[in-house]
Amino acid sequence: MKRKPVVRMAELEIDSDTLEAYCALLTEEIEASVALEDGVLSLSAVSVTGDPGRVRILEVYADQEAYEAHLRTPHFLKYKRETAGMVTSLTLIEVDPIAMRAKP
Repeated sequence: MKRKPVVRMAELEIDSDTLEAYCALLTEEIEASVALEDGVLSLSAVSVTGDPGRVRILEVYADQEAYEAHLRTPHFLKYKRETAGMVTSLTLIEVDPIAMRAKP
């Protein structure tokens, strides 16, 4: 049986006074997740041009089990704990992949 990937978009609003610290913590979390978790296929974070506090993250996991395992990792739990007061809004959007490709 083929595993179904989990793909989601996260739309975040970050307090401007904490934006630099938030971006450092997010970068640390993304780098650890991709390096340490086989089930994390890709994580990409961007900000809206002209409004850096509007952060968007595209998350791709091998399957539901990989996503759930990611939520329990020490690096993700640290990110959630340390950024809790920085995030003023969070919307998670479940999406279905149409065409996704990346070069190795």
